[in-house]
Amino acid sequence: MNSSTVNCLKSLVVFLHFMCWLCGAFVVAFGIFQGMHSKFESLVTTFWPIYPANTLVVTGTIVTCVCYLGVLGGMKENRCMLISFFLLLFILMLVELAMAVIFLVFSRKIDTYFEQDLMQSLETYRQSSPTGNLTLKADFDAVQHLFRCCGVHSEQDWQGDVPISCCVEDPCNVASFSVWTDGCLFKLKDWFSRNYLSTGAGVITMFIIQFICLSVTIPLFCHFSRRRLGYK
Repeated sequence: MNSSTVNCLKSLVVFLHFMCWLCGAFVVAFGIFQGMHSKFESLVTTFWPIYPANTLVVTGTIVTCVCYLGVLGGMKENRCMLISFFLLLFILMLVELAMAVIFLVFSRKIDTYFEQDLMQSLETYRQSSPTGNLTLKADFDAVQHLFRCCGVHSEQDWQGDVPISCCVEDPCNVASFSVWTDGCLFKLKDWFSRNYLSTGAGVITMFIIQFICLSVTIPLFCHFSRRRLGYK
């Protein structure tokens, strides 16, 4: 390759790696924002590691660090950095694919754990003292108020001890009030599905950018290898 082609390829590599870094930083910011505005993770503790906000933050952080290595490698024409970037990003892409396959294969089992977690949270709520498990209570009350539901399957899950967050009226008459008839299980599942859909779309977009970054890194690395450049 002549010098102009190499400079063009180098600029393209640095630009794409920088775009990958920006995408990773955006994913981290979006994950933090999502975590701050959807505090329901205390109700579904079994699959806390794959909670949408946590998945975004972890994936985005790793991508940001790896792509930063790629940006430096392209700017400094360093073969060691470029091959490290290539290997780490390739491994990350394999992990992303494996997580997607596992999630699809075990989706039904995840639904079962989801229901069990909600029932366990409801029982903990019922058996807690007025000053106990305040975070869990606040999250469950927020779910019932926001999604206009009561209990996991219906208000009968509360066994007569229905919290005021199930009240239909606003303001609510504490002495006697009507409650929502729908359970929260399916409504909360739909909410999680929508969040995983947006998370999946972001991961797919990032996966495409990562694949392009790998594709353009190979010819630049090969050029540095033939010229024996990039280790100084």
